Amino acid sequence: MMRNSTSSTLSFFILGAYLNVGNMRYWYFMITAFVYIIIIMANTSLIVVICMNRSLHEPMYLFLCSLFVNELYGSTGLFPFLLLQILSDIHTVSVPFCFLQIFCLYTYGSVEFCNLAVMSYDRYLAICYPLQYNTRMTSNKVAVLIVVVWLYSFVKFLVTLSLNIRLPLCGNIINSLHCRNYLVVKLACSDTKVNNIYGLFGVVLTIVVPLLPILFSYTKILKVCFSGSKQTRQKAVSTCTPHLVSLLNFSFVCCFEMFQSRFDMTGVPSVLRIILSLYFLIIQPLLNPIMYGMQMSKIRNTCKHVLCYKILCFYKDRL
Repeated sequence: MMRNSTSSTLSFFILGAYLNVGNMRYWYFMITAFVYIIIIMANTSLIVVICMNRSLHEPMYLFLCSLFVNELYGSTGLFPFLLLQILSDIHTVSVPFCFLQIFCLYTYGSVEFCNLAVMSYDRYLAICYPLQYNTRMTSNKVAVLIVVVWLYSFVKFLVTLSLNIRLPLCGNIINSLHCRNYLVVKLACSDTKVNNIYGLFGVVLTIVVPLLPILFSYTKILKVCFSGSKQTRQKAVSTCTPHLVSLLNFSFVCCFEMFQSRFDMTGVPSVLRIILSLYFLIIQPLLNPIMYGMQMSKIRNTCKHVLCYKILCFYKDRL
Protein backbone atom coordinates (compact mmCIF):
# COMPACT_ATOMS: atom_id res chain seq x y z
CA MET A 1 0.00 0.00 0.00
CA MET A 2 1.28 3.48 -0.95
CA ARG A 3 4.53 1.97 -2.18
CA ASN A 4 5.19 4.89 -4.54
CA SER A 5 4.72 7.68 -2.03
CA THR A 6 7.58 9.79 -0.76
CA SER A 7 8.23 11.45 2.60
CA SER A 8 6.85 14.76 1.20
CA THR A 9 3.34 13.24 0.82
CA LEU A 10 3.52 10.47 3.43
CA SER A 11 1.32 11.38 6.37
CA PHE A 12 0.98 8.09 8.26
CA PHE A 13 2.43 4.62 8.79
CA ILE A 14 0.48 1.36 8.96
CA LEU A 15 1.43 -1.00 11.79
CA GLY A 16 1.23 -4.47 10.27
CA ALA A 17 1.91 -6.68 13.31
CA TYR A 18 -1.52 -6.37 14.96
CA LEU A 19 -3.62 -9.54 14.87
CA ASN A 20 -7.36 -9.63 14.29
CA VAL A 21 -8.53 -10.80 17.73
CA GLY A 22 -12.21 -9.77 17.53
CA ASN A 23 -13.87 -9.29 20.93
CA MET A 24 -10.71 -10.52 22.69
CA ARG A 25 -9.38 -7.00 22.21
CA TYR A 26 -11.30 -5.87 25.31
CA TRP A 27 -9.53 -8.51 27.42
CA TYR A 28 -6.17 -7.45 25.99
CA PHE A 29 -7.08 -3.82 26.69
CA MET A 30 -7.92 -4.53 30.34
CA ILE A 31 -4.79 -6.63 30.88
CA THR A 32 -2.58 -3.96 29.26
CA ALA A 33 -4.26 -1.15 31.21
CA PHE A 34 -3.85 -3.11 34.46
CA VAL A 35 -0.12 -3.64 33.77
CA TYR A 36 0.32 0.08 32.96
CA ILE A 37 -1.45 1.11 36.19
CA ILE A 38 0.78 -1.24 38.23
CA ILE A 39 3.90 0.20 36.55
CA ILE A 40 2.79 3.78 37.28
CA MET A 41 1.84 3.04 40.89
CA ALA A 42 4.96 0.99 41.72
CA ASN A 43 7.50 3.37 40.18
CA THR A 44 5.75 6.55 41.34
CA SER A 45 5.46 5.22 44.91
CA LEU A 46 9.18 4.49 45.12
CA ILE A 47 10.08 7.88 43.60
CA VAL A 48 7.90 9.62 46.22
CA VAL A 49 9.35 7.49 49.06
CA ILE A 50 12.94 8.29 48.02
CA CYS A 51 12.27 12.01 47.48
CA MET A 52 10.29 12.54 50.70
CA ASN A 53 12.61 10.59 53.03
CA ARG A 54 15.91 12.35 53.81
CA SER A 55 17.54 9.12 54.99
CA LEU A 56 17.25 7.85 51.40
CA HIS A 57 19.03 10.86 49.90
CA GLU A 58 22.12 8.75 49.27
CA PRO A 59 23.81 8.12 45.89
CA MET A 60 22.46 4.59 45.45
CA TYR A 61 18.84 5.65 46.04
CA LEU A 62 19.15 8.79 43.90
CA PHE A 63 20.38 6.64 41.00
CA LEU A 64 17.41 4.35 41.65
CA CYS A 65 15.11 7.38 41.54
CA SER A 66 16.53 8.24 38.11
CA LEU A 67 15.94 4.62 37.03
CA PHE A 68 12.30 4.69 38.19
CA VAL A 69 11.69 8.02 36.41
CA ASN A 70 13.03 6.43 33.24
CA GLU A 71 10.64 3.47 33.64
CA LEU A 72 7.72 5.91 33.73
CA TYR A 73 9.13 7.78 30.74
CA GLY A 74 9.52 4.65 28.60
CA SER A 75 6.17 3.16 29.63
CA THR A 76 4.35 6.39 28.79
CA GLY A 77 5.96 6.32 25.36
CA LEU A 78 4.30 2.96 24.66
CA PHE A 79 1.26 2.10 26.77
CA PRO A 80 -1.24 4.93 25.98
CA PHE A 81 -0.49 4.41 22.28
CA LEU A 82 -0.78 0.61 22.63
CA LEU A 83 -4.14 0.89 24.42
CA LEU A 84 -5.57 3.02 21.61
CA GLN A 85 -4.26 0.61 18.97
CA ILE A 86 -5.79 -2.42 20.73
CA LEU A 87 -9.27 -0.86 20.52
CA SER A 88 -8.81 0.50 17.01
CA ASP A 89 -9.79 -1.29 13.80
CA ILE A 90 -7.28 0.68 11.71
CA HIS A 91 -3.71 0.51 13.03
CA THR A 92 -2.12 3.69 11.74
CA VAL A 93 0.16 6.31 13.26
CA SER A 94 1.03 9.77 11.98
CA VAL A 95 4.59 10.33 10.76
CA PRO A 96 5.47 13.03 13.38
CA PHE A 97 4.11 10.90 16.24
CA CYS A 98 5.96 7.86 14.90
CA PHE A 99 9.29 9.68 15.04
CA LEU A 100 8.42 11.05 18.50
CA GLN A 101 7.70 7.52 19.73
CA ILE A 102 10.95 6.25 18.22
CA PHE A 103 12.86 9.00 20.04
CA CYS A 104 11.10 8.25 23.34
CA LEU A 105 11.55 4.46 23.27
CA TYR A 106 15.15 4.49 22.05
CA THR A 107 16.26 7.15 24.53
CA TYR A 108 14.51 5.12 27.25
CA GLY A 109 16.68 2.12 26.36
CA SER A 110 19.84 4.19 26.30
CA VAL A 111 19.10 5.92 29.62
CA GLU A 112 18.29 2.53 31.18
CA PHE A 113 21.62 0.98 30.19
CA CYS A 114 23.65 4.09 31.09
CA ASN A 115 21.89 4.33 34.45
CA LEU A 116 22.72 0.68 35.18
CA ALA A 117 26.36 1.42 34.25
CA VAL A 118 26.51 4.35 36.69
CA MET A 119 24.91 2.21 39.40
CA SER A 120 27.50 -0.52 38.87
CA TYR A 121 30.25 2.10 39.32
CA ASP A 122 28.54 3.29 42.51
CA ARG A 123 28.46 -0.29 43.86
CA TYR A 124 32.14 -0.69 42.96
CA LEU A 125 33.06 2.36 45.07
CA ALA A 126 30.82 1.26 47.97
CA ILE A 127 32.29 -2.26 48.12
CA CYS A 128 35.91 -1.64 47.14
CA TYR A 129 36.39 1.73 48.89
CA PRO A 130 33.88 1.77 51.79
CA LEU A 131 35.88 4.24 53.92
CA GLN A 132 36.39 6.67 51.04
CA TYR A 133 32.94 6.23 49.50
CA ASN A 134 31.45 9.51 50.79
CA THR A 135 34.39 11.56 49.53
CA ARG A 136 34.50 9.80 46.13
CA MET A 137 30.73 9.82 45.50
CA THR A 138 29.66 13.31 46.57
CA SER A 139 26.20 14.80 46.00
CA ASN A 140 27.59 17.05 43.24
CA LYS A 141 29.10 14.03 41.48
CA VAL A 142 25.78 12.17 41.72
CA ALA A 143 23.93 15.12 40.16
CA VAL A 144 26.49 15.40 37.35
CA LEU A 145 26.34 11.66 36.59
CA ILE A 146 22.52 11.67 36.41
CA VAL A 147 22.48 14.73 34.11
CA VAL A 148 25.18 13.19 31.88
CA VAL A 149 23.21 9.90 31.61
CA TRP A 150 20.11 11.70 30.34
CA LEU A 151 21.86 14.30 28.15
CA TYR A 152 24.18 11.71 26.59
CA SER A 153 21.20 9.56 25.57
CA PHE A 154 19.08 12.44 24.28
CA VAL A 155 21.83 14.13 22.24
CA LYS A 156 23.05 10.82 20.80
CA PHE A 157 19.64 9.89 19.47
CA LEU A 158 18.76 13.42 18.32
CA VAL A 159 21.54 12.98 15.75
CA THR A 160 20.06 9.64 14.64
CA LEU A 161 16.59 11.15 14.36
CA SER A 162 17.81 14.20 12.40
CA LEU A 163 19.45 11.87 9.85
CA ASN A 164 16.40 9.61 9.54
CA ILE A 165 13.71 12.28 9.40
CA ARG A 166 15.13 13.64 6.10
CA LEU A 167 14.96 10.30 4.27
CA PRO A 168 12.50 10.06 1.36
CA LEU A 169 10.25 7.09 2.08
CA CYS A 170 8.75 4.77 -0.56
CA GLY A 171 6.47 2.81 1.74
CA ASN A 172 4.43 3.19 4.88
CA ILE A 173 3.98 -0.33 6.28
CA ILE A 174 5.90 -1.12 9.48
CA ASN A 175 5.68 -4.76 10.55
CA SER A 176 5.60 -3.99 14.27
CA LEU A 177 3.29 -3.06 17.15
CA HIS A 178 4.99 0.31 17.52
CA CYS A 179 7.38 2.49 15.55
CA ARG A 180 10.93 1.18 15.18
CA ASN A 181 13.84 3.18 13.88
CA TYR A 182 15.43 0.43 11.77
CA LEU A 183 12.12 -0.51 10.13
CA VAL A 184 11.48 3.12 9.11
CA VAL A 185 14.98 3.41 7.61
CA LYS A 186 14.31 0.24 5.58
CA LEU A 187 11.43 2.08 3.85
CA ALA A 188 13.78 4.74 2.44
CA CYS A 189 14.08 5.21 -1.34
CA SER A 190 17.50 6.88 -1.19
CA ASP A 191 20.93 5.69 -0.13
CA THR A 192 21.03 5.01 3.63
CA LYS A 193 24.78 4.44 3.94
CA VAL A 194 25.28 7.42 6.29
CA ASN A 195 22.32 6.31 8.43
CA ASN A 196 23.61 2.74 8.62
CA ILE A 197 27.14 3.86 9.54
CA TYR A 198 25.88 6.17 12.27
CA GLY A 199 23.44 3.42 13.34
CA LEU A 200 26.36 1.07 13.97
CA PHE A 201 28.22 3.89 15.71
CA GLY A 202 25.09 4.49 17.79
CA VAL A 203 25.03 0.81 18.83
CA VAL A 204 28.61 1.21 20.07
CA LEU A 205 27.69 4.37 21.99
CA THR A 206 24.55 2.77 23.44
CA ILE A 207 25.92 -0.67 24.36
CA VAL A 208 29.73 -0.77 24.36
CA VAL A 209 30.34 2.55 26.18
CA PRO A 210 28.07 1.68 29.18
CA LEU A 211 29.29 -1.94 29.11
CA LEU A 212 32.91 -0.91 29.81
CA PRO A 213 32.28 0.56 33.31
CA ILE A 214 29.94 -2.37 34.08
CA LEU A 215 32.62 -4.96 33.26
CA PHE A 216 35.30 -2.94 35.05
CA SER A 217 33.15 -2.50 38.18
CA TYR A 218 32.11 -6.13 38.50
CA THR A 219 35.63 -7.40 37.80
CA LYS A 220 36.86 -5.32 40.74
CA ILE A 221 33.89 -6.34 42.92
CA LEU A 222 34.48 -10.05 42.24
CA LYS A 223 38.18 -9.62 43.00
CA VAL A 224 37.38 -8.04 46.38
CA CYS A 225 34.76 -10.73 47.13
CA PHE A 226 37.15 -13.61 46.49
CA SER A 227 39.90 -12.04 48.59
CA GLY A 228 37.72 -10.41 51.25
CA SER A 229 35.88 -11.55 54.35
CA LYS A 230 32.53 -13.30 54.57
CA GLN A 231 30.92 -10.03 55.63
CA THR A 232 32.25 -8.30 52.48
CA ARG A 233 30.85 -11.07 50.28
CA GLN A 234 27.45 -10.86 51.99
CA LYS A 235 27.36 -7.09 51.49
CA ALA A 236 28.28 -7.47 47.82
CA VAL A 237 25.60 -10.11 47.24
CA SER A 238 22.85 -8.12 49.01
CA THR A 239 23.59 -4.85 47.18
CA CYS A 240 24.49 -6.25 43.75
CA THR A 241 21.83 -8.97 43.31
CA PRO A 242 18.93 -6.69 42.21
CA HIS A 243 21.28 -4.71 39.98
CA LEU A 244 22.63 -7.88 38.33
CA VAL A 245 19.12 -9.29 37.77
CA SER A 246 18.00 -6.01 36.20
CA LEU A 247 21.16 -5.81 34.10
CA LEU A 248 20.96 -9.39 32.80
CA ASN A 249 17.26 -9.03 32.02
CA PHE A 250 17.84 -5.81 30.08
CA SER A 251 20.87 -7.25 28.26
CA PHE A 252 18.79 -10.22 27.08
CA VAL A 253 16.13 -7.85 25.77
CA CYS A 254 18.69 -5.67 23.95
CA CYS A 255 20.17 -8.72 22.23
CA PHE A 256 16.73 -9.87 21.08
CA GLU A 257 15.85 -6.37 19.83
CA MET A 258 19.03 -6.26 17.73
CA PHE A 259 18.38 -9.74 16.27
CA GLN A 260 14.74 -8.96 15.55
CA SER A 261 15.58 -5.70 13.77
CA ARG A 262 18.39 -7.03 11.61
CA PHE A 263 17.50 -10.67 10.89
CA ASP A 264 14.52 -12.45 9.38
CA MET A 265 12.26 -13.60 12.23
CA THR A 266 9.39 -14.98 10.12
CA GLY A 267 10.15 -18.49 11.39
CA VAL A 268 9.24 -17.39 14.93
CA PRO A 269 5.46 -17.63 15.74
CA SER A 270 3.78 -14.20 15.48
CA VAL A 271 2.41 -14.33 19.05
CA LEU A 272 5.90 -15.03 20.44
CA ARG A 273 7.36 -12.19 18.36
CA ILE A 274 4.72 -9.82 19.73
CA ILE A 275 5.40 -10.84 23.35
CA LEU A 276 9.18 -10.52 22.96
CA SER A 277 8.91 -7.19 21.13
CA LEU A 278 7.07 -5.74 24.16
CA TYR A 279 9.17 -7.54 26.77
CA PHE A 280 11.68 -4.81 27.56
CA LEU A 281 8.94 -2.15 27.74
CA ILE A 282 6.79 -4.21 30.13
CA ILE A 283 8.98 -6.52 32.25
CA GLN A 284 11.78 -4.06 33.02
CA PRO A 285 9.47 -1.32 34.42
CA LEU A 286 7.67 -4.00 36.46
CA LEU A 287 10.79 -5.87 37.57
CA ASN A 288 12.89 -2.95 38.82
CA PRO A 289 10.55 -1.53 41.50
CA ILE A 290 9.75 -5.05 42.74
CA MET A 291 13.41 -6.14 42.82
CA TYR A 292 14.79 -3.00 44.47
CA GLY A 293 11.75 -2.44 46.69
CA MET A 294 11.92 -5.99 48.08
CA GLN A 295 15.72 -6.37 48.22
CA MET A 296 16.79 -2.97 49.58
CA SER A 297 15.96 -3.12 53.30
CA LYS A 298 16.02 0.66 53.70
CA ILE A 299 13.38 1.16 50.98
CA ARG A 300 11.35 -1.79 52.26
CA ASN A 301 11.33 -0.50 55.84
CA THR A 302 10.50 3.05 54.75
CA CYS A 303 7.57 1.79 52.65
CA LYS A 304 6.29 -0.23 55.63
CA HIS A 305 6.60 2.82 57.88
CA VAL A 306 4.72 5.05 55.43
CA LEU A 307 2.00 2.42 54.93
CA CYS A 308 1.55 1.88 58.67
CA TYR A 309 1.43 5.65 59.24
CA LYS A 310 -1.30 6.09 56.60
CA ILE A 311 -3.34 3.20 58.04
CA LEU A 312 -3.02 4.71 61.54
CA CYS A 313 -4.11 8.14 60.30
CA PHE A 314 -7.08 6.57 58.48
CA TYR A 315 -8.35 4.85 61.63
CA LYS A 316 -7.80 8.02 63.68
CA ASP A 317 -9.95 9.98 61.26
CA ARG A 318 -12.65 7.31 61.38
CA LEU A 319 -12.72 7.43 65.17
